[in-house]
Amino acid sequence: MTTSFTHTPDKTAKQTMNFLQAMLKDYHPRDFSIRLWDGSEWPAETVRPRFTLILKHEGMLRRMLRRTDTDLSLGEAYIYDDFDIEGDIQAIFPVARYLAGLDWGLTKKVQWGWKLLRLPNAQSQKNGGRGGAQISGSPHSIERDRQAVTYHYDVSNDFYALWLDRRMVYSCAYFASPDEGLEAAQQRKLDYICRKLRLQPGERLLDIGCGWGGLVIYAVKHFGVEALGITLSQPQADLANQRIRSAGLADRCRVEVADYREMDEEDGFDKLVSVGMFEHVGEALLSVYFQRAWQLLRPGGVFLNHGIARCATDPPPKGPTFSDRYVFPDGELVPIHVTLRHAEEAGFEVRDVESLREHYALTLQQWVQRLQARHEEALQIVGETTYRIWRLYMSGSAYGFWQGSLNVYQTLLAKPDHGDSGLPLTRDDWYCMSE
Repeated sequence: MTTSFTHTPDKTAKQTMNFLQAMLKDYHPRDFSIRLWDGSEWPAETVRPRFTLILKHEGMLRRMLRRTDTDLSLGEAYIYDDFDIEGDIQAIFPVARYLAGLDWGLTKKVQWGWKLLRLPNAQSQKNGGRGGAQISGSPHSIERDRQAVTYHYDVSNDFYALWLDRRMVYSCAYFASPDEGLEAAQQRKLDYICRKLRLQPGERLLDIGCGWGGLVIYAVKHFGVEALGITLSQPQADLANQRIRSAGLADRCRVEVADYREMDEEDGFDKLVSVGMFEHVGEALLSVYFQRAWQLLRPGGVFLNHGIARCATDPPPKGPTFSDRYVFPDGELVPIHVTLRHAEEAGFEVRDVESLREHYALTLQQWVQRLQARHEEALQIVGETTYRIWRLYMSGSAYGFWQGSLNVYQTLLAKPDHGDSGLPLTRDDWYCMSE
């Protein structure tokens, strides 16, 4: 197979393109094109390429492939504009997976190493903006967790508002069909959670990791509960309480800046919920997390825990990942069986476990589309680097959910009152959406 170029490239460009051609010789159909810094292009094998990979300078390929932390180095090269992706960014992840899975024997390693060394070497030209997380202290201490959460969520309320739904729900929606809009799917998710909890007027609800307050506001307005939300982000709490006041709900709903380990209410709560916070807990503290939830929940109550999990057959990542450095420092994903074991050891009875994997993939796709549509506005708020970080991490996450390395589960846990769970025999009431 020979490479066909749109025009004759310079020497280094030709060497680079030949190198890429050899690496991708068994990848078919190659549904993307590659364009180099001199304008030369290797056309896609398909009529409509899903994306174009654009290498911005001649030293990029050598610098990238000599590093062992491929996930991190590729991510940094993208956010600092060593290369760009025009078109469907999610489509690049199967290519990355293919390259990572190549079985290079010793002979090939020597051959490719020699060819790689013949290419120019250059360092990334960082374009300013958001840097990697710099957090300190004991892993998952309250203070370190506060730093980690602040790093991710305090980027800008206005930035998140560009691409989230109007309630700013930053967790997976619940779709009736793949083409449903984000607003309707997020409302359905909030309603579904409230019905799973079987909220009743006058009950006390605690939302652990409440974000911008979308769920507590919905629960108070539509189910008549009294709700408290907690977050470690002051900007989230400020906006949430502003929205609560605007809705006229301040007498029954509030959001506080607090860690779950700092909660100590003698009266307790009838229902607990945590949506999208669980990934920050850390495996070493899962027992503490569920024990505190058990203490806060009144007998006969239920706790809905909604969190992302990794596949049990996939090994944990080695070394820092792109997400560790630029997105969710100290975030940990554990298999669902680990979560359930800790919940049961704390005393909970597992009543229901539901996977929403496809729903999260659909949610992330819509988030990416909405973010890309507001690119220019995002640049005015957070700059190009932060925009690229979120575009890359959400696209990669969508791919992870589609191909199954990531999953997300809603787990309903009960605290029976002397053996009485207080739950009906069927789930019929879960599937009638509230007005």
